[in-house]
Amino acid sequence: MRLVRFLVQDRAAVGVLNNDEIAELDDETFSSFKAFRALHRTADVKLLAPCVPTKVVAVGLNYRDHAKELGMEVPDVPILFLKPPTAVIGPGEPIVCPAMSGRVDYEGELGIVIKDRIGRIGPDEVRGHILGYTCVNDVTARDLQKKDGQWTRAKAFDTFCPAGPWIETSLEPDDLLIETFLNGDRKQSSRTSQFIFGVDRLVSFISQVMTLNAGDLILTGTPAGIGPMQPGDDVEVRIEGIGSLKNNVTKASP
Repeated sequence: MRLVRFLVQDRAAVGVLNNDEIAELDDETFSSFKAFRALHRTADVKLLAPCVPTKVVAVGLNYRDHAKELGMEVPDVPILFLKPPTAVIGPGEPIVCPAMSGRVDYEGELGIVIKDRIGRIGPDEVRGHILGYTCVNDVTARDLQKKDGQWTRAKAFDTFCPAGPWIETSLEPDDLLIETFLNGDRKQSSRTSQFIFGVDRLVSFISQVMTLNAGDLILTGTPAGIGPMQPGDDVEVRIEGIGSLKNNVTKASP
């Protein structure tokens, strides 16, 4: 099942996508699929980011091929950082390169959307608390990341977390093809079987640190092949079993 958030007649709504139609749900939290309000054609709506997280929890260095690319040791435990909810944008929305950065990179990633409020759960409990999966681009101001040492500024700019185009609920995440394309050229290509820490371990580990709320978004790390984007570029993250997230790149207004 594909769950979407969308804009129709100047209001945000949620629904279930089936081919070129969306059945609008009466429950905006995706906690019930029993009551439907209306049926919409996808041509008549605009897709939004598929979730409204209270926080975005991201994982650094979680692909073996990426660790090898950087010449870094495989970590013993997941490396966590946060992106603010204000960084989240939907499919088709522009990624804005801030004036204070000279290099902005793409990082295609598998995103996990949490279904309900959880804390301190074990790995064997995780799957029952996952709503589904989506495509994410963990946009990064690489020069600022190196300059600052810690990652907050480099990861936190508005528009630096494109997500979408929907949440896929029926998916096994352990061995999926993940690719990133820049202007049609493939730049990243790997499989989630390259994860250092799998989905169950990641979500359980994060839940030991912080309470996760319904709609929270977890970014599972990026594979090898990260690189810069320029204003005017088009970037696309494709994940097997989910679909394609496309955004264009612009520069900040003076």
